[in-house]
Amino acid sequence: MKWARRLIIVAVLAIVVVAGLSYLGGHNLAVLNPKGLIATQEQRLLIIATLLGLIVVLPVFALTAGIVWRYRASNTRATYQPDWDHNPVLEFIWWGIPCAIIAVLAVITWTSSHQLDPYRPISSNVKPLTVQVVALDWKWLFIYPEQHIATVNFLPLPVNTPINFEITSDAPMNSFWIPQLGGQMYAMPGMSSQLHLLATTPGVYRGSSANISGQGFAGMHFNAQVVGAADFATWVKAAQAAPQRLDWNRYTHLSQPSQNNPLATYQLAAPDLYDTIVMKFMMPMPQS
Repeated sequence: MKWARRLIIVAVLAIVVVAGLSYLGGHNLAVLNPKGLIATQEQRLLIIATLLGLIVVLPVFALTAGIVWRYRASNTRATYQPDWDHNPVLEFIWWGIPCAIIAVLAVITWTSSHQLDPYRPISSNVKPLTVQVVALDWKWLFIYPEQHIATVNFLPLPVNTPINFEITSDAPMNSFWIPQLGGQMYAMPGMSSQLHLLATTPGVYRGSSANISGQGFAGMHFNAQVVGAADFATWVKAAQAAPQRLDWNRYTHLSQPSQNNPLATYQLAAPDLYDTIVMKFMMPMPQS
């Protein structure tokens, strides 16, 4: 009966492990499936930190289960030692190992925090592309100032090209996030944040709001479509001939709260639109 119970416990644990691995293998967990330079480094950091943590976590859970089983009421063979309360060797082990792991994690975190600083430009021989991001209620506006175009809820990007994002909000504070390309960055009214990413694999990657911002939050997502340089140039040329022009009057209408907005492409008729959006919280806007 003892061996049967132990066999059942082992079988249950094996089923849980296999089920977990099967779930991970059959689902696209974005943060574990990076497609960009920054996201790959963040995944590596996440795995290293998790494995180091498991060095402490797994023995603690194993010892907890073992102690509960060993010193259960029905086990009369367990040695009762009420006066034993100190063992220098054991205490060195269970204090020394966690302290060493914390020290290693501190060094790794310090180093990676500077290497993965979102304000730090990505070194590359390819000219960076600047994209200005505006979080609205409840949609995303992307401005390509050098190409004189803008899009809503659609973000084409060239592969293997550093992307310099400038991020703000003309609505409640939000957070811009493309999990497969890198970490999130907050979008705040009256402020301009920076985020530098680089996609290494062509594809379509889901982007979203990572900060609850009201009624339309669930539909505030977009697709980042990463394509080759030639395809991106072709798209830019077509977008520059878009029939709609984005000036301040049209932007004022666009910025009104709305949900599940369709994709849209504009010619950028106001080159300083992004700066105007940021500065409107700093000084009174001129009457149009």
